[in-house]
Amino acid sequence: MLVADDNDSVQIVGLLDQTLNSIDGVSVHEATEALDRLSTELPHFPYRLLSIASGGENPSQRVAAATYLKNFTRRNTGAGGIISEVSKEFKDQLLRALLHAEPALLKVLLELFHIVVVSEFVKKDAWPELVLELRSAIEKSSLICCLDSSWSTVSALMVLLTVVKPFQYFLQPKLVKEPVPQQLESITNEILVPLVSVFHRLVDKALTTHEWGELEMEKTLHIISKCLYFSVKSHMPSALSPLLGSFCRDMIRILDSLSFDWSVTPSDGYLLRLKTGKRSLLLFGTLVSRHRKYSDKLVPEIVKCSMKIVKHSSNISKLGSLTERIISLAFDVISRVMEIGPGWRLLSPHFSLLLDSAIFPALALNERDISEWEEDADEFIRKNLPSELEEISGWREDLFTARKSAMNLLGVIAMSKGPPVSTTNKASSAASKRKKGEKNRINNQRRSMGDLLMLPFLSKFSVPSKSNILDANTSAAYFGVLMAYGGLQEFIQEQNPEYVASLVRTRVLPIYSTSDCSPYLVASANWVLGELASCLPEALAMPDQEEISCYPVRVSAAGGICSLLENEYPPPEWLPLLQIIIGRIGKEDEEDSILFQLLKSVVESGSQDIAMHIPYIVSSLVSNMLNFIDPSEDQWSQATVGGLETLAAMSQTHEISKPETDEEENQATETWLTGQGTISKALSALLQHAWLATDVPPTSCIDHFSKMLWFIALASTNCNVAVELRLADLLVVWADLLASWNGWEESEDLSVFDCIEEVVSISTKYDFRSFLYRDMPSACKDFAFFQEFLKFEGSSPREFGESELDAYLKEPVMEWNKDFKALEWWREDGGHKYPILSRVARDILSIPISRVTSYDAYVTGKREPPAFVVSLEAKVANAMMCSKKWLRL
Repeated sequence: MLVADDNDSVQIVGLLDQTLNSIDGVSVHEATEALDRLSTELPHFPYRLLSIASGGENPSQRVAAATYLKNFTRRNTGAGGIISEVSKEFKDQLLRALLHAEPALLKVLLELFHIVVVSEFVKKDAWPELVLELRSAIEKSSLICCLDSSWSTVSALMVLLTVVKPFQYFLQPKLVKEPVPQQLESITNEILVPLVSVFHRLVDKALTTHEWGELEMEKTLHIISKCLYFSVKSHMPSALSPLLGSFCRDMIRILDSLSFDWSVTPSDGYLLRLKTGKRSLLLFGTLVSRHRKYSDKLVPEIVKCSMKIVKHSSNISKLGSLTERIISLAFDVISRVMEIGPGWRLLSPHFSLLLDSAIFPALALNERDISEWEEDADEFIRKNLPSELEEISGWREDLFTARKSAMNLLGVIAMSKGPPVSTTNKASSAASKRKKGEKNRINNQRRSMGDLLMLPFLSKFSVPSKSNILDANTSAAYFGVLMAYGGLQEFIQEQNPEYVASLVRTRVLPIYSTSDCSPYLVASANWVLGELASCLPEALAMPDQEEISCYPVRVSAAGGICSLLENEYPPPEWLPLLQIIIGRIGKEDEEDSILFQLLKSVVESGSQDIAMHIPYIVSSLVSNMLNFIDPSEDQWSQATVGGLETLAAMSQTHEISKPETDEEENQATETWLTGQGTISKALSALLQHAWLATDVPPTSCIDHFSKMLWFIALASTNCNVAVELRLADLLVVWADLLASWNGWEESEDLSVFDCIEEVVSISTKYDFRSFLYRDMPSACKDFAFFQEFLKFEGSSPREFGESELDAYLKEPVMEWNKDFKALEWWREDGGHKYPILSRVARDILSIPISRVTSYDAYVTGKREPPAFVVSLEAKVANAMMCSKKWLRL
């Protein structure tokens, strides 16, 4: 409680109230800074805050004090903090405050308590009395001892949960086998073991009342289940292993009591029961995967319980997210059991029933799928793409939905091997004499459950075709068939290629030839790998139906084509695919970036095979892009950038495809030259639209534009072509943009250097001097600009992360000295301070420097540079020097 004459505490309370009541951020910031100053000035500042948190005038004030104390403790505890050790008095006072705190305050104080526990109890083991004090508090709490107790059982158990939670992870993960921490053993012996009996008694009481009104009891069951889960997640305390059977059977009773009646609105108590059930399934999965030595005897009961739960998968579209999560976890537990030794023996008799009544109903199309398709297509894709399943494994922990867990279990069962084929006694006797290697070979030849069960089961469903139009229910079921094929990808990829081709041809491809086929089926079919290259382009162009958007169909088709191309499955013909992609670009903004990415993949994969189509593609693509590129915008959309990147890639691909012979009568060469002209005109039109249509050209995508300009320069074989393509005007703008470009240290600058080299080359060959130089500015004549520069003064030390060039430019200007030798200075003084910059300077300054502005100054012996070098425009010369391309002149 606060003392009336405690001025310091009153001051702290005033500042806390200021943070609560101020409507502007300035006052809050001032109050926080004042509290920070007091924290360094007052000797018992944390105690005063804790006193306010436990005895403040109003709840808001108490929460504010607890929040600041939590942040103060986090900043100052641990490595580098000013609090090296928390005093026993403070820890005792904090524990008492936790046991008496109301829910809102308890949440904040528990976060503070977690910081102290990790520092003092977990890492330093410097709070030995915590366990006994916490045990005493739990024993004297309201639900354990008597209803008149001032200590809440829920609050005491929340404190216990905070203490146990850090032990869910290994404290020394680099050890091959980490022993159970002594602190966790102490918690188990003193608190968790007695709580198992309490848990059993409360489960009996909860299941006999058949009501969900006792919230404190349901909260207690939930918290105890979490404590038990965290205690065994990584370790197995010795005192807890003999009690596994007891509390696991109680958890199974809780799971059996759950109702999956979707028509009943769950109460708060029932939601807590669901959370306890969810935690129980998480604990079962941990026992199966980490503690088989102790849990093998419990596995049959765990499997039986999980089988009851997954049979409700047919109602997942009507159940809440928490209930669906429980069904998902039950599937995951069964998958984990399949990965252990007894798994086959326990589950194989139930495979058919499991597939028919649990797995397949979870895969079939339901009302929630249709609703998500219409309201949030991206969410539908995220949740239902089979490609997101990645590796099929019983140890997956990131599935979360019943459908994904069911698909994972389907794949795990399919990959499992069936029993050996029975033989006669004589054959068995002979087989027993075979070598071990031969036995292993025959054992590996056992047929998998995918062959024996999964594919025959899926073949029972009729395939939609022209002569077999499915109704809504049958179509929903076939959606499940296609989803199952997606879940069986790993199994299917191991089969004979001819068998896989036949499966895809007979079970998937007919969907694409069916008129008015459901877009849900088409989208799911797009995800099945195989011989779909000829069908996916049609899905890519599938228009929206009257009441159904086909966006997921098109997106999935694009993803499917990319996957096929990456795995070297080219389409029979490239042109139809290219025409469809080009035709879709510009129709839907959200699809354009995906289509450009797909087009780039097609260009990179097709390479020489599509080179003949590139002129047509570039012309069509530029026509589309001219409609949505706004030169006044400096930052363009992701789709626009993707389009420019694709155009740059296509121009390079076309140049690589140039025929080896240069004979004019050669038909291939003539065709290629015609295509080069078409591409250069289209790219020139695009660059003119982007650069010449506005007074301030955009600075975006210099690297991609440089690649296009490089191609235009290559196509400028004479002055007439150069004038037609407006190469000179484009080069002037490009040089100005390069002057302010900051991407010289990136990999993208290679395209800029390629363009520089080509421009210099054609200027030498065709004497295009006007491309490269203009009159020298008057400011540069007679070194007037340099004299102005000498007036600049001021420097600052080199900052961390500052480049050598920035630091050099901040150096004080040296006094003018006509005998100053720049090359010698860079070799001596500058070389020590700026090693990288000195190398650049020595490269450049190796051309003799002269104070004369006449042409003769550049003549050294018999080496005379071309005429245009002397009058190079400064920006172009700078770029040539940076790229060292001038060495070839």
